[in-house]
Amino acid sequence: MVTPSSKIGQGAARRRFWLAMVGFVMALTLLPFSYKVERRLETAVHIRGGESEKVDLELAQRFQSPYAHRLILVISGIPEPDSAEGAEALGFLTSSLRSVPGVSGAVSSVDWPDPLFTGDNGGALIIVGLDPHGEAVEALVPTLRAKADWMQGKLRAQYPKIKLEITGETPINFDIRKVSADDVRHAEERAMPVTLLLLLLAFGTLVAALLPLGVGVLSISMAMGASALLSYHLHLSILVQNLATMLGLGLGIDYALLMVSRFREALADGCDPGCAADLAAVQAGRTLIVSATTVAIGFSALLFVPISELRSIGIAGLLVTLLSVMLCTFILPWVLGLLGYRIDAGRLRLPGKRIKKRDTLCAPSQRWARWGGIVTRRPWTALLVAGIPLLILAFQARKIAIGVPDRGSLPATAQSAQALDTLQSMGRSGIVNSLRVVLELPSQSSTLSPSGWLAVSRLTKHFQSDPRAEEVLSLPTLSGMSDTPDGVDSAPEAIRKNFLSTDGQATLIELLPAAKLSPTDQIRWVREVRSSDVAAITGVPGAVLRVGGIPALNADYDSVVKERLPKVIVGVVVGSLLALLLGLHSLFAAIKAILLNLLSVGASFGALVLVFQQGHGSKLLGLGGATGAVFPIVPILSFAIVFGLSMDYEVFLVARILEERRRGLPETSAVIEGLARTAKLITSAAAIMIAVFIAFTIGSFLVVKMLGFTLAVAVFIDATVVRMVVGPALLQLAGDWNWWPYGLHGAPIIAEKELIPEAKHYGD
Repeated sequence: MVTPSSKIGQGAARRRFWLAMVGFVMALTLLPFSYKVERRLETAVHIRGGESEKVDLELAQRFQSPYAHRLILVISGIPEPDSAEGAEALGFLTSSLRSVPGVSGAVSSVDWPDPLFTGDNGGALIIVGLDPHGEAVEALVPTLRAKADWMQGKLRAQYPKIKLEITGETPINFDIRKVSADDVRHAEERAMPVTLLLLLLAFGTLVAALLPLGVGVLSISMAMGASALLSYHLHLSILVQNLATMLGLGLGIDYALLMVSRFREALADGCDPGCAADLAAVQAGRTLIVSATTVAIGFSALLFVPISELRSIGIAGLLVTLLSVMLCTFILPWVLGLLGYRIDAGRLRLPGKRIKKRDTLCAPSQRWARWGGIVTRRPWTALLVAGIPLLILAFQARKIAIGVPDRGSLPATAQSAQALDTLQSMGRSGIVNSLRVVLELPSQSSTLSPSGWLAVSRLTKHFQSDPRAEEVLSLPTLSGMSDTPDGVDSAPEAIRKNFLSTDGQATLIELLPAAKLSPTDQIRWVREVRSSDVAAITGVPGAVLRVGGIPALNADYDSVVKERLPKVIVGVVVGSLLALLLGLHSLFAAIKAILLNLLSVGASFGALVLVFQQGHGSKLLGLGGATGAVFPIVPILSFAIVFGLSMDYEVFLVARILEERRRGLPETSAVIEGLARTAKLITSAAAIMIAVFIAFTIGSFLVVKMLGFTLAVAVFIDATVVRMVVGPALLQLAGDWNWWPYGLHGAPIIAEKELIPEAKHYGD
């Protein structure tokens, strides 16, 4: 039976040259754009339809607030702001900041004598507005940091202990971009040598080892170039470069490893190079297409989540997967045909051992054959001994707490994180994580009317009575909580514009959370505010409120992930089941693969809970202790990626066992032979992927550390315990049920002569 994947492999074999040319043209088109990707990607998170994003847009457009985008200059080492010297220093700093192009305003206690601008234990702060219509706000961060260094130098002689630091949402996003780029570079520096060493040990020759590494690097560069092009039309997250590098090195090398192994196996069996390249294109290409389809299904599910980060990663994952398959099926067979027997050039010589000429990854391993014999003789024992610990570990996943970790995502060495710590010691960190509450009165109502003013005052007092609010900022607080809005005119115009919409119908109330309030508590507070009975509090029927700010963004993110995660799981499981049915033509094998994948995912989530959330062994990963929660992005993203990657090894193993069964081996012998022929390939591919993921786990970006750890654990468990013990044991116990309902003759594994009858006549 010829399946679509077989036809593709057959077509690739017969059109090697032209497909290679297509691949080269695509590579040459995309590679120049890869250098632009870092500055094209975004750090800001966009949640389609999210209330927090609507509030941000409303403040910038409807309010025309000069402080809709802002950062905080944290000042220490100067006299008290209420002294003449302190006021003079603040005046110099404020006027200097206002002169920077792109700064829409700067306000301190000199302009607005509010306790907000002075620390509990000394120090001061200046709120700096950034013009969203001018230069990109994030690009202003290095300019303002340079300006801060200049101002600090100017005042150093007068105030030797002066220190100026910058923090806020925009600087944090800027530092996230920098940390992310540094992590990618360092991960590549760590992973590349280890990957090359593992490939050398796997193949025993330099040329064979360099080919998969080249495919991995090329797939990364092409995916980056494609992402840069797409970024002109879509919001793409900075996480794209992390994920593209992770998956390109892992998945691209994984696929190329199989193709090169099949080629060397065919050469070892006596095929000429042209025939061997064709057979590799058919045999490996068929398996790669089934495997890539299941991986692509996982990433496709992310496209239906209305969060820019997850959609971006879905796009990046699809690009890396498709490009890796394209490189392996279009270009690699042609390159292999050209290389021919030179694939074994640069043979590795180990002390006391020389790798045999025909020692390929797909050659049967006596060691793994003996292991397969042990598993098939005692399948129940193997199943229980290996399965029970995994179930216990997976059971820990029920304790997962999805939320925002107390530690945040940035390392303590980041400039914005250090400034935030200083701000927190001043008791003013709430200005960064404020809840921005927009109160909108009914049509034709005005905030400055007697009834409107009373409504805003009531809501302000309601929030002031909440112990979670360190401070409440609103129009009434500007006027000293006066019964009338007369005092508002005394506030600076820029401040008034920040709190009052141009039509006068809406007003902003900022809630600064107490320092002791954790990110999870802030999310809970956002939800309580949103569910408030506004009409009852304000006494105005028809009044509504919307909540923005970082805590509101986190709340929106958390809600969307928790609402979409079950749908993503169902979509990925059903899609993978259908893909496996088409690829393996066995309902039993497909269901077994799904269940084993769920076991791998569950066990990796359990390890994530134990190490990160609860802190067991966290110091080994460079963490200061337990995070207390897991970022919402990690479970949904890990599931989508792990489910696809884990399927690779299942397809590799089962496809080979099917081949052996089609050749007439009985079930037990086929399981042993399939395991003996694929175990080295699977463990080598897994070792490379684990090395790549660990390289990212060592990085500084907490989200990526969590993701790299989860993926590394999942691949390790899947490639060892699950595929080498649990899977073969189940295959042995199932017997002929493995191929139900179609039987062996319904399987897509066919003799190569049926696909390429003239293969022996192909030249290079």
